[in-house]
Amino acid sequence: MHTSDLSFIALIANASVVVQLVMAILVLASVLSWTIIFDRSRVLKKAQREAEEFENRFWSGGDLGDLYRAVDREREALRGSSAIFHAGFREFARLRENAGADPMALVEGARRAMRVALSREMDTLEHHLPFLATVGSTSPYIGLFGTVWGIMNAFQALGNVKQATLNLVAPGIAEALIATAMGLFAAIPAVVAYNRYANAVQRLENRYDDFVEEFSNILQRQAHSRTRKR
Repeated sequence: MHTSDLSFIALIANASVVVQLVMAILVLASVLSWTIIFDRSRVLKKAQREAEEFENRFWSGGDLGDLYRAVDREREALRGSSAIFHAGFREFARLRENAGADPMALVEGARRAMRVALSREMDTLEHHLPFLATVGSTSPYIGLFGTVWGIMNAFQALGNVKQATLNLVAPGIAEALIATAMGLFAAIPAVVAYNRYANAVQRLENRYDDFVEEFSNILQRQAHSRTRKR
């Protein structure tokens, strides 16, 4: 079953079917993880850049109605703070059309709309992150299973010979250690990326939360100002 060739390719080619299956699962998990890592890196960087750009426009002192109309023309592509602003201002404007509307009802309606939009944004940002967490937590154990199986095969091979030699057990132990290494290779980047991206998502959520509260305060002042003018 085993040869004396201890090259990486030969060890994989001559490994037992179970160990080869374990290696294939770990390679697939690693490829998917790196695909997600690059995708989430792009998405999160874009979200941070868009939040910065929109908040600069928002706090530039321009008329919010003009900003809403400009944003509304791009509503199919809205993300992050701009999507939250669009949802809140649209609901505020809709409720404001009702004569005699309570100012706090206007603000609460807008805040609820913004919370819904914020929840959608968080779902988008957190997409695939649970997969990274799963790969990071399970890959070492999958690799360990392959390790145990390979060592079991190595010791079974010893039972069929009268004299044990290193050449008999070395291939089995080597393929077992490769399974361990592949488990760690899949797990470590996934864990590092998950922790980094989860932290980035949390910072963006805090930023969106702050924007919701700040915008709600502005809408509250507008609602009370409109009431006093009537």
